[in-house]
Amino acid sequence: MTSPPELAWGQVAAWRLRRQHLDPRTTRTAAQVASRLCGVQAQVRSAADLAVALRRSPAAPGAVDDGLADLSLMKTWAMRGTLHLLPPHEAGAYLALMQTTGFWLRPSWQRVSGVTPRQIDELTEAVASILDGVVRTRDQLVTELVADGRFAAIEGPLRSGWGQVLKPLAWRGVLCHGPDQDNAITFTRPASRFPTWEPIPTADAAAPVVIAAYLGAYGPATPEAFDRWLSLNATSRLRLRRWFADMGDQLSEVDVDGRRAWMLAEHVEELIATPPASGVRLLGGFDQYVLGPGTNDDALLPAPHRAAVSRASGWISPVVVVDGRIAGVWEISDDELVVSHFPGSTRPPADALDAEAMHVAEARGLSRLRVRQASYPVDAAAG
Repeated sequence: MTSPPELAWGQVAAWRLRRQHLDPRTTRTAAQVASRLCGVQAQVRSAADLAVALRRSPAAPGAVDDGLADLSLMKTWAMRGTLHLLPPHEAGAYLALMQTTGFWLRPSWQRVSGVTPRQIDELTEAVASILDGVVRTRDQLVTELVADGRFAAIEGPLRSGWGQVLKPLAWRGVLCHGPDQDNAITFTRPASRFPTWEPIPTADAAAPVVIAAYLGAYGPATPEAFDRWLSLNATSRLRLRRWFADMGDQLSEVDVDGRRAWMLAEHVEELIATPPASGVRLLGGFDQYVLGPGTNDDALLPAPHRAAVSRASGWISPVVVVDGRIAGVWEISDDELVVSHFPGSTRPPADALDAEAMHVAEARGLSRLRVRQASYPVDAAAG
C-alpha cells in the first residue's frame, strides 16, 4: 500500500489562507466569499460583515448589505444551529445535513421545550403556508400560529429568541430570515423570496457536495473535524463514515505532521507545491478561518491559549494570525487597535501590523487605527 503524501502544517495553513481569500484577498462578491467559506456565521451580524470585508480589497463595508439586498445571500439557521449567510442555491445542501441531527426527536429536548415531534411536523406545514409569499415579524408569525389551538400551549417556546423550535423549520426549508423591519427580525419562506432557491436534496445527495465544499476551504480534515463544524458531533458515526467512504476516489488521504486526514484528490498536488505560510492577518471575531477547523485544533491554536480565543457563552475573539497560526488576540479601544501577543508566539513586524490595522479600519468604516502592542497575561493565556 502506498504511503500517503507527507505535508507540513505550514503548507496547509498557506493553502487554507489562499482558498479562504485571505492571502491574497479578493474582489469577489459577498455571496461568492460565502460560497467558498461554506457560509459565513452571522449570529453576530457585525462579525459577518467584518469577515467578508477583511477578505476583500478594497475592504469597504457594505458587501453583505448588497448581497442581502440583491438576494444573492440569505440568512438562516444552519451549521451548529447558528445563523449563517449562504447563497440561496447552495443553502439546501447544508440544511439537508442539519436535518439529520434530529435533536427535536430527543426526549430530553422535548421535556425542556415542551414541544413534541408531531408539533414540529404540524408547525412545518403551518409555517410553510403562513410565510408563502409574505414577510412576518416573529410576533406576527407567532400570533398567527397560536391562534391555532394546536400551538396555543407552546407560545413561550415559539417566542424564544434562541429559536430552538424554529430551527427544524429552517432546516426543512420553510422558514428563513427576511429583511429587518425597524430593527425587528422577520421571517419568510425561501422558495417565495429567492429566485435561485433550490429544493432541499436528500442527505445522502447533499453529503458529497458539502464535504467537498468543506474540504475545499478547510482541508485536509478528518470526518470528526467536519462533523464538529457541521453539527457539534451530532451526526451518527455510522452515517458520517459512510458519507466519506461513498466519495471514493474523490478523496485522498494525506499525512500532516504525522496526523492522517482527508482532502479532495484534485487539490493534493497543488497543496504539495505550496510553500509554508508567512505573514500576518488580523481576523475578526467568529471568523471562518477559526470556526472551520475549530478552536480545539492545536496546530492552529495551541491548547494553552484556547481560552483566550474561545470565550464564555460561545464567544470567539478576534485573532492575530502569524504564519498561519493564531498568535494573539486584538480589540479596538477608541482609536487604537490593541494587539495582545500570546507568550512565546512570533511577533510580526510593526509595519505589517500597521498595514493590517489600516485594512481593519477600512472594513469598519474608520479613518485610521493606531496599533498598540501588548503581551497577553500569562495567567489568562493559560486559562
